[in-house]
Amino acid sequence: MEWLFLLLPVAAASGWWVARHGPAARPSQGAMPDAAFLRGLNYLLDQRPDKAIDVFLRLAEVDSETVEIHLALGSLFRGRGEVERAIRIHQNLVARPGLDPAQRGFALYELAQDYMRAGLFDRAESLLLELAEIEPQGRRALKALIEIYQQERDWTNALAVGERLQRLTSRSMAAELAQYRCELAEEALRSGDVQRAGDQLEAAQNVYPQCVRALILQARIEMGQGEPAAALGLCRRVAEQGPGFIPDVVPQYLEALSGTAGADVRAELERLYEVQPSPALVLALADVIEGDEGAGAALALLSRHLQQHADLAALGRFLEIQAGVGTAGAELETVRRVVRRLHDAEDAYRCDHCGYVARRLNWQCPSCKHWGTIKATQPVPMVSAPETDPPGAGP
Repeated sequence: MEWLFLLLPVAAASGWWVARHGPAARPSQGAMPDAAFLRGLNYLLDQRPDKAIDVFLRLAEVDSETVEIHLALGSLFRGRGEVERAIRIHQNLVARPGLDPAQRGFALYELAQDYMRAGLFDRAESLLLELAEIEPQGRRALKALIEIYQQERDWTNALAVGERLQRLTSRSMAAELAQYRCELAEEALRSGDVQRAGDQLEAAQNVYPQCVRALILQARIEMGQGEPAAALGLCRRVAEQGPGFIPDVVPQYLEALSGTAGADVRAELERLYEVQPSPALVLALADVIEGDEGAGAALALLSRHLQQHADLAALGRFLEIQAGVGTAGAELETVRRVVRRLHDAEDAYRCDHCGYVARRLNWQCPSCKHWGTIKATQPVPMVSAPETDPPGAGP
């Protein structure tokens, strides 16, 4: 792959040289290549790629016929991590007089990508704001601006640019726009502005009614304002709209249930468990059952769960209850500590889109940048091994 990359400048420069000095341009036969071209090849063969590429770049002087070569070389350098070289190439392109508007737009966009790769977001933003007004680069520039604002956590500008991009394209950005408003709501809650947070969450629900995060945040606000019944209703909506997020609202669910008159905590948890038999739910249900009927009933629930799910959290709780009733010896106590250690090392969350694993819930995947795709991992189902005849058994 390294040699393929190094041969690309040769191919580009060769194409340029043939166009300028080949038979169509110079009818004489047997002409030798330019000395500079041969010098570049020698550098490459001597494994001195930097000098070789510099020679090829000088050969391909910028004009209307070689802009594509420079754009390609700059992109290759950026992809290879040589950002300073990519910036130099693209800056040289932008500074050249005589480029038509379309070529200059491509060069500016590539330069902005270089700046982003180098972490120079202010420079990249300046170029992209200019490009956002120019076609055909306008839409690409807006997408890149959103990337910058997301990395800088500038949710106000991300929201404004996202709304503008949605108007220009046929692609709905409702899910992303709702998440930006949820980020603004969280900022407002941290500063104590509950009213502004509520306004942002209402707007998020209006633009994207399926936004589970807005429901979770609104439930938190309702509990803070002493409205457990309202919070319970929101938690139930979370369970209906996003079953994968049920484990993350179990604490809120229990708090809302305990504060709501007439709420049947056990029945509610059993209903949720049927929908999403997650570790968080079975542990909460086991605690309730242990309080109602004792350790034996809780052990029975956990045993049934473990027959169907390879769940380290449930196994740890099972061994803990056993230790509490005096049925676990020293060996089982060792097993319990091992199970707890393995559970602590488990990946708690996984992205449905790219498979990225995390220890906590992120609303935007750090890897693929998708929103709302990271959910709590579920225990592996217990699959019975296929029955086989015992060794030596005959037909």
